[in-house]
Amino acid sequence: METTIPLRVCRLRPERDSDLPLPCQMSEGAAGMDVCAGVDEDLVLRPGERAAVPTGLAMAVPPGCEVQVRPRSGLALRHGITVINAPGTIDADYRGEVKVLLANLGAQDFCIERGMRIAQLVVARVAAVAVSEVSVLDDTARGG
Repeated sequence: METTIPLRVCRLRPERDSDLPLPCQMSEGAAGMDVCAGVDEDLVLRPGERAAVPTGLAMAVPPGCEVQVRPRSGLALRHGITVINAPGTIDADYRGEVKVLLANLGAQDFCIERGMRIAQLVVARVAAVAVSEVSVLDDTARGG
């Protein structure tokens, strides 16, 4: 059974950022939606550096869901660019600007340009959890 999860996205500066595409799946079978850099000028990440890269977007993640921020495999393989806290989480109650925490693990400077696809977003359901303290846990074949 296929269900669609609604994700409301707001351009924080529509007059300036209308050139940036909204997050979207680049193929029919893609799990993630590519998200683009909303930098005003090129941002150079030197080897070992990290930065919070703006997207110019905020979103309303539905209750019971999260949006995971993940690296793009091509950037990781070719340039060593990754999401430093992968997967990052955008919670359902966060309404601030989505920023992607990128790190350069490569050996060369990497230039992040406006509109560059920098990460992918995956919407995932999150289970409600009831934590209870116990004095002993049940045994399993794996043990501890």
